[in-house]
Amino acid sequence: MEKVYSFIVDKTGVRLDKYVGEKCSELSRTHAQKLIADGHITVNDRVVKASLKLNTGDRVDIIIPPTAPSPLSPEAIPLNIIYEDDDLLVVDKPAGLAVHPAPGHPGHTLVNAVLSHLPGLAETGDSLRPGIVHRLDKDASGIMVVAKNNAAQLNLIDQFKARSVVKAYLVLVEGHLTPEDGVIEAPIGRDPRNRKRMAVVAEGREARTRYHVIKYIGNYTLLEVRTETGRTHQIRVHLKAIGYPVAGDATYGVKSAYLSRQFLHACRLGFHLPSTGEYVEFTSELPPDLAQALKDIG
Repeated sequence: MEKVYSFIVDKTGVRLDKYVGEKCSELSRTHAQKLIADGHITVNDRVVKASLKLNTGDRVDIIIPPTAPSPLSPEAIPLNIIYEDDDLLVVDKPAGLAVHPAPGHPGHTLVNAVLSHLPGLAETGDSLRPGIVHRLDKDASGIMVVAKNNAAQLNLIDQFKARSVVKAYLVLVEGHLTPEDGVIEAPIGRDPRNRKRMAVVAEGREARTRYHVIKYIGNYTLLEVRTETGRTHQIRVHLKAIGYPVAGDATYGVKSAYLSRQFLHACRLGFHLPSTGEYVEFTSELPPDLAQALKDIG
């Protein structure tokens, strides 16, 4: 069912796409720009550009078309739900479960599992990634937050963009990493030699990773890593770039006799609840396979 809104502008000089985003909390600026380009948002009955500067007294009419049917199917995949309220749920994702469908794994993802728990999620955000606000590699495990409605999704996305979300990971790397505390700052982009991989490249996007050594175990180092940006494969690429690849990472490091997958676990996630602004933090213990690997190593 389409939604229709009409507003009379009470200020001068604001861009149309920004104004629409302020008035309709369910629309991101990108979504508003698409609706404007498609002629679903008009000013004084005229189709205009997203960059139009509004004047006091202008009438903005907005038509939000009904959401297209989701191509995704709910799947009864077990979910470890740590927390849930009207806006979101926090889950402990197991290794081996992709977050959302993509070429190579069209189903059996976290999104399919969540749709089984929340059928209405299909109407939240992207039709292929409903409710998803951040990423976690398929072979990584740990804490993720999923939005249950558009307003919560936009709020959480804004928190990630503002870098106010605390994201901490337990990571095992090969070698003895020194100094024991450090920051890795290096831009990340597509690897020009292999477009399926990421790499530190001069023309890449800004990326910043902090690490703290927890302990040395055999010829390995156990780290707590915090990311201040959210680039694809950021932790794995940054640690490889300084010569300490993630243990068990067959893509950016080398395979390990102790591990069947990369040793990367999202152990802590902190953010503000969209409805109240209260800061909350959730933690996850090491899963059995990674805990066993530490015992076997040291």
